[in-house]
Amino acid sequence: MQIIDTKKFQSDLLDWYDNEKRDLPWRRERDPYRIWVSEIMLQQTKVDTVIPYYERFLTKFPTLEALADADEEDVLKAWEGLGYYSRARNLHQAVKEVRDDYNGIVPSTEKEIAALKGVGPYTAGAVLSIAYNVPAPAVDGNVMRVLSRIFSIYDDIAKPASRKKFEAITRDLLPENRAGDYTQALMELGAVVCLPRKPACLLCPVAEHCSARKEGVQEFLPVKAKKKAPRSVQLAVGVVRDSRGRYLVEKRPDTGLLAGMWQFPHSEEGIDGLPAVDESSWENLTQIRHVFSHLVWEMDVYQTVHDVQKLEKAQQLLTVDELKQKAFPVSHQKIIALLEES
Repeated sequence: MQIIDTKKFQSDLLDWYDNEKRDLPWRRERDPYRIWVSEIMLQQTKVDTVIPYYERFLTKFPTLEALADADEEDVLKAWEGLGYYSRARNLHQAVKEVRDDYNGIVPSTEKEIAALKGVGPYTAGAVLSIAYNVPAPAVDGNVMRVLSRIFSIYDDIAKPASRKKFEAITRDLLPENRAGDYTQALMELGAVVCLPRKPACLLCPVAEHCSARKEGVQEFLPVKAKKKAPRSVQLAVGVVRDSRGRYLVEKRPDTGLLAGMWQFPHSEEGIDGLPAVDESSWENLTQIRHVFSHLVWEMDVYQTVHDVQKLEKAQQLLTVDELKQKAFPVSHQKIIALLEES
C-alpha cells in the first residue's frame, strides 16, 4: 500500500469540500438526533429520494423524545416507501434507549453509541464525527471505493475483514480538528466524483494522491464479489371488498420481512391459499413485480366482493381512506392506488 502525504491529502480534500459540497438539509445541522436520522435513511437509499422523507419525518418527529414516544405504526407510516423497514424499527427502539438510559442525549463515545439497537460501526462513526467532531471512522461503500483507489487495495470489499482494514485506514487519515467535515468530504467525493463506473478523475481534488489512477486501474477497483441473484416468489394476492366498501387487510408479524406492516392477504399457494370465498368469483385485477435485495415478489392480484363473517386476530376491514392511514409495503400501496382510482 502506497504512502501518501496525509496532511496534503486532508487539505486538498477539505478545500474541495468547502467549495463544492452539495447543500443538503442534514448538513445544516449539528443536532446528533437529526444527523442520526439522516444517516439511517441514507443507508441503501439515494440522496434525492431521502430529502423529502427526511424533511417530513422531522416535521412529524422534530425531537428524539417525539420519536421515542411515538407509536411504531406511526413511525412505519412516516417511513412508508423508503424500504428496509427494519431501519425504522431499530431507530425507534434505539431512541427509546437514549431517552431511558442517557436522559435523551445521544451518546458521544464509540462504545456507548455502538451499543444502541441497529447502530453499526458506520452509523456510529458518522454521528460521532459529524455531530460531535469525534475522530471516529465512518466507512460506507463510497469510502471504501475511494480508498481502494487511493491506495490500490484489491481486497474484496464485501468481506468483513476488508471493512476492518478500511476503518483502520480511515482512522489514521482523520484530522482531529475537522473530523465531521472530513467524513462528509470523503463520502461526497465517492458520491459525485469517484463514481463506481467512469470516475471523473480529471475533476478529482486528490487525483495526485491516487495510486490506482497512476496505475490506470481505477475502473477495476474496488473488488467486490457478485451477489447471488434474488430468489423469485410467486404470490397470489386477494383484494376482498365487502358490501359496505371495506377491504380485508391483515397485519404482518412483528418479526421478519416487513414486520408490523399491513398487507392484503396473499399466498404462495395460488388462489387456493386466499381467504375462503367462492373461487369462481375472483377476477384478475393486476400484476405487480417487486424486487427486494434478496428476493422478487411476482404478484398476481385478484379481487372479489364478499362479506367476511369472521375476522382473524390480525385482520381488519377498512375503507380506502382508512387504508391510506396504515403503513403498507410499496407493492401493496400500488394496489391501494388502483382501488382509489376506481
